[in-house]
Amino acid sequence: MIETRVLKPTDAALYEAAATLAAGELVAFPTETVYGLGGGATSGTAVARIFEAKARPSFNPLISHVQDLDEAFMLGDFDERARSVAEVFWPGPLTLVVRRREKCPISLLASAGLDTIAIRVPAHPLAAELLRAVGRPIAAPSANPSGRVSPTMAEHVLAGLAGKVSIILDGGPCSVGLESTVLDLSGNVPSILRPGAVTVEMLAPLLGSLTTADTTSKIVAPGMLESHYAPVLPVRLNAETAKDGELFLGFGEESGSTGAETLSASGDLTEAASRLFALLRALDLPGASGIAIAPIPEVGLGVAINDRLRRAAAPRA
Repeated sequence: MIETRVLKPTDAALYEAAATLAAGELVAFPTETVYGLGGGATSGTAVARIFEAKARPSFNPLISHVQDLDEAFMLGDFDERARSVAEVFWPGPLTLVVRRREKCPISLLASAGLDTIAIRVPAHPLAAELLRAVGRPIAAPSANPSGRVSPTMAEHVLAGLAGKVSIILDGGPCSVGLESTVLDLSGNVPSILRPGAVTVEMLAPLLGSLTTADTTSKIVAPGMLESHYAPVLPVRLNAETAKDGELFLGFGEESGSTGAETLSASGDLTEAASRLFALLRALDLPGASGIAIAPIPEVGLGVAINDRLRRAAAPRA
């Protein structure tokens, strides 16, 4: 166990966080999607510490966060498609999976031994400042124990990883609240491996038709495990109301009784996405038998929300 300190994002805190990462230790930091558990992406030892802290299966790859497009282009093989997508959506909540360059310095452990690499340029100003201060790529999955609910506030990180991360940079709540869209452009046909705030409808004008991975697909990117993003309590989807002992999570006009919370009373999918993980944590209470969740429309950002909910409700190992 190590001492975990939560620091406000001052210049001194950023300098200390950068020095901690350079020393091979772990730092949690906010992005616009969720908080990431960061380690030096070029250090096999630092990447191994990420896996250890999260108790994460080693076959599940990590995303490498970089400062800008130029740095990304030095790490991966970006064809015309990938460059056009990067130029439109970076910085932002999109991860691109491309082929590794021959001399790519990113640890093979971060890629789970694959010949592809997952890269993202985050838009959150604190993440951008940290990347500039470190001057090297940061591997960063969500800052929570593997398979559990992703953190959207610093206190969520502390609750799950206290004693396993040196510094948590507290940048307040995350604006998007769902992990980045993961788009695989390593093959001939573009494929959404994990839906997110950058939707199929937004990508189609640049790429044409896209395929979508399912839970039986080979794991080539983060967030593809069948059981993932799960609270301790079992989750029941498309519920109209709570059964005895369950707590209810509504959406729009759907409402519940005792223990009810609402993702968005107005049916706003953006609000629902930003509140999803925080409310799953709030309802994950001792003494309850489960969490019942109202139907979410399978359109736009609802595709990503339902993806997370299906994985949260999947059979546990």
